[in-house]
Amino acid sequence: MAYKTLITGYPRIGENRELKKALEAYWAGDIAIDELKKTAALLRKTHWLFQKEAGIDFISVNDFSYYDTMLDTCVMLGAIPQRFRSIADADERYFAMARGNSASWAMSMTKWFNTNYHFIIPELDNSLVFKADSSKILSEYDEARALGIDGKINIIGPLTFLGLSKTVGADDPYDYFDAVISAYMQVVRAIAAHAEDALIQFDEPIFARDPSPRQLELLKKAYTALTSVSSKLRIIVTTYFEHSNEATFVLGGIPVWGIGLDFVQGARNIAGLSAVAGKTLIAGLVDGRNIWVNDAEKTLALLAEIAHFVSPEHIVISTSCSLLHTPYSLEKEGNSPLVQWLAFAKEKVHELVYLAKALSDPQLPEVIDWLRANKELIAARKSSSLITDAQVSERMASFGAGVSRVGTFAERNALQKKALALPELPTTTIGSFPQTAQLRALRRDVKAKRITEEQYEAEIKRSIDECIAFQEEIGLDVLVHGEPERNDMVEYFGEMLKGFHFTKNAWVQSYGSRCVKPPLIYGDISRPYPMTVKWLTYAQSKTAKVMKGMLTGPVTILNWSFVRDDIPRSTVARQIALSLFDEVNDLQTAGIRIVQVDEAAFKEGYPLRKEHIGAYENWAVDAFRLAVSGAKKETQIHTHMCYSDFSDSIHTIEKMDADVITIETARSGNRLLAVFQERGYANEIGPGVYDIHSPRIPDKEEFIEQIKSRLKVLARDKMWVNPDCGLKTRTWEEVRPALHNMVEAARTVRHCYTEN
Repeated sequence: MAYKTLITGYPRIGENRELKKALEAYWAGDIAIDELKKTAALLRKTHWLFQKEAGIDFISVNDFSYYDTMLDTCVMLGAIPQRFRSIADADERYFAMARGNSASWAMSMTKWFNTNYHFIIPELDNSLVFKADSSKILSEYDEARALGIDGKINIIGPLTFLGLSKTVGADDPYDYFDAVISAYMQVVRAIAAHAEDALIQFDEPIFARDPSPRQLELLKKAYTALTSVSSKLRIIVTTYFEHSNEATFVLGGIPVWGIGLDFVQGARNIAGLSAVAGKTLIAGLVDGRNIWVNDAEKTLALLAEIAHFVSPEHIVISTSCSLLHTPYSLEKEGNSPLVQWLAFAKEKVHELVYLAKALSDPQLPEVIDWLRANKELIAARKSSSLITDAQVSERMASFGAGVSRVGTFAERNALQKKALALPELPTTTIGSFPQTAQLRALRRDVKAKRITEEQYEAEIKRSIDECIAFQEEIGLDVLVHGEPERNDMVEYFGEMLKGFHFTKNAWVQSYGSRCVKPPLIYGDISRPYPMTVKWLTYAQSKTAKVMKGMLTGPVTILNWSFVRDDIPRSTVARQIALSLFDEVNDLQTAGIRIVQVDEAAFKEGYPLRKEHIGAYENWAVDAFRLAVSGAKKETQIHTHMCYSDFSDSIHTIEKMDADVITIETARSGNRLLAVFQERGYANEIGPGVYDIHSPRIPDKEEFIEQIKSRLKVLARDKMWVNPDCGLKTRTWEEVRPALHNMVEAARTVRHCYTEN
């Protein structure tokens, strides 16, 4: 019997970030929309043909997006917010929704479950008239069919679309169910009319969270309706990132063709397999979120266990989730000893095909050779001396759990206010300033030895000088050095820590055209030498104002890396925290009085199931507190968190006990702040008033309104004024006027309260 294979979804940015480059050229006005679409079509063709030639049976279409598939779903359903409906051109409207324009702010973003991918949050209100638009789906389906591929159509499922939406007013997103499912049925009818036996994969990862009775009731209602459109259509409902047994049992009683389950992150999906009888099981067995070679022996043993519940002829072997979360290919990664342990998207496709061959015909010579080589590789990694460091283990043992700073917040705050002498509503930025093409070229040149280290340092210092001069000119209260030496907030630190490996081309999409190149944590972690002290002490020497040092926190470094899978993540986090402990001590000894330890990814690491959250919070908070535990009372510790809903984690933020927390609120207003007010959060807060993910330049009056709005829920002596996030992705032409307006607005509001 020949087992079939399925890819849940494929990376779309391109092997060499072709889509990113084309998007940014289009936004800059350097190419026309037709040229952008030509690049996109070539990428789709390349990705489809690779999968076809590799031997994948079910290849996704409609997993491609110019910006985000949730945004595409909004377009598919006609869920266009009021402020964009007057834009007649569809392409212009699409990118305005994603990025904002001169007239309207962009739609909000947040993290896709517990990944580092950002999605556009749908906005629902009573003015919406849902109207299906299947043109993108059918066009891409026909593109694939012209290449000899009967594509599997990927669509975000209706329950996930609603569950991740926000409403204007007090409506529950699921109150829009009837209207939304009607639009989905229009889409399915259009597909059935176009290709009567089409295969449609509805992604419903919302059920990897603890589903409510109402969600499960609507799940049954939704797929009873969708499967009734045509008996010839084959509908798959796919979940991932955790087990989804509650949904599996509901779907077991509905005539869906297949159920897709993640057996990598959701091992407990085994418990729901009795409900899959008679349907096709899409068994997610190759990890779509990490980069280590699949342990074939372990995977085949798991498949044997699955076969006790589902007959082999009804099993399709799949990736655990979309390969969007992994880099494209190892082909440019050279001959490092670590490379042999890795599998990126292309390699995972081949792993999937070989696993299917091993099940279908285990006596094939190529299968025997592959299984032997895989077993040897797995054993070699486990025994490698590269991954263990006895000194790290010894030091870890000397630090007990529950380490924390000296002094209460009230004690620290009194000392810090006296030492720092800042005005009310102090202004600052999150850390980074624009990363220009010249800075990126400078780093490339020093790595390639086209310039000397001395030349490189001189240019970096010049950039710091210019950054400080600009900040002093506009009157910011707490300065930063701008981070011109940093390529990425995780990569920069990882390059100076033992236990990290850095790739040449392992880019992963974060949002839109934004790509990141996560480091690989392969071994025990330690800090051989200071990482930021040289640049921060230089910057402080150039100004009498307070200079803030920036470090990336242990949990964010962990969550934004591909992490070793042979020890607990909590252990890795503590190893990173100890390295940062040393850096904080060195910075304050060198005279840096504010240290920001960013935990931008703290919330994104939350487990999807409530039963696991407590354990995560305990070790994540422990790691942060360990990192800053050496700070003196006078040293002000800041942290930064972005694009998160804190309603269910405010108690954890309190335990972190940072003196100042800065958060994203420019797109969401006071919605995120309400929980801090309700809780009576005592420490200081910097709610973002400048949306740095949009090219818009807010004027002074807009900033004044933003600040006054925040003061409706925050006390003046507790509030800072700052952008949402770092400014590295913006241009100086945008940043200069925007920050000038922000500072002037803060002065105006400050003066207004002083007069009154």
